[in-house]
Amino acid sequence: MVIKVFLASSSGSTAIKKKQQDVLGFLEALKIEYAQLDIASNEENRMWMRENVPGDKKPSGGIPLPPQIFNEDNYCGDYETFFDAKEDNSVYEFLGLNPPPGFKKMPYAEEEEQEGDVEEEYEQGEEDLMSEEEEELRQLEEEEEAQVSEEGEEAED
Repeated sequence: MVIKVFLASSSGSTAIKKKQQDVLGFLEALKIEYAQLDIASNEENRMWMRENVPGDKKPSGGIPLPPQIFNEDNYCGDYETFFDAKEDNSVYEFLGLNPPPGFKKMPYAEEEEQEGDVEEEYEQGEEDLMSEEEEELRQLEEEEEAQVSEEGEEAED
């Protein structure tokens, strides 16, 4: 069974790049075999991913953003569900894999003790990602406004 991670090699969004790296880095750390399938340079990969993400898992815009994770043809989830599985120490279940011999799920009490620190770090990371996305959106809007005003000036001339 091969885990397929659909990603965009040429994404302009730093938030998407960070999410993709987080997924790949975690899979590598666990020594889980995976295949990277680029949706930016391969139309076939893009279409397959879009067609195979279940309808109830697609965002309101209808187009799922990378990274999207599959086990062969079975949809596992997106970054948010992956992150939740990682936090719950249930990545193997999320991926539909059997844990390696000797793998022990952390007892719930220990998990609760460590969760406070992780949540604080996660919340700060989320705030950083949101502010980066907002900054990128603001820059795009400014560029569009500048372009529109340039076109308006050219039309007046």
